[in-house]
Amino acid sequence: MPKTLTFSPRYFRVTLFLFLIEVLIALYAHDRIIRPYIGDLIVVILIYCFVKSFLNTPVWPTAIGVLIFSYTIEVLQYFDLVALLGLQDSKIARIVIGTSFAWADLLAYTVGIVILLFFERKKA
Repeated sequence: MPKTLTFSPRYFRVTLFLFLIEVLIALYAHDRIIRPYIGDLIVVILIYCFVKSFLNTPVWPTAIGVLIFSYTIEVLQYFDLVALLGLQDSKIARIVIGTSFAWADLLAYTVGIVILLFFERKKA
């Protein structure tokens, strides 16, 4: 039986690197392409790498799980989850959860997962 709980230094390093990129985008990219689209594309890869840092799970189910999670958060933004939770005054909650639904974000998440699967396939 394979050991599911593990630690992958390689995935963890990528997670930290992508997190740094996301912070830099949040702080310094105030445009109409990098912040809204590239940031969303990167965030699904970041979440995937974070999961793979601690769980030895198959590539496809993990990638699909991350994509479903991302879609779910986006749909919850449509219903204004931040306000429903009473966190509308929390800047961190507004950044992490998000406050506005966009169909383009769903596309960015999908493209991010496709890129991720391409690199995972090349790695194998």
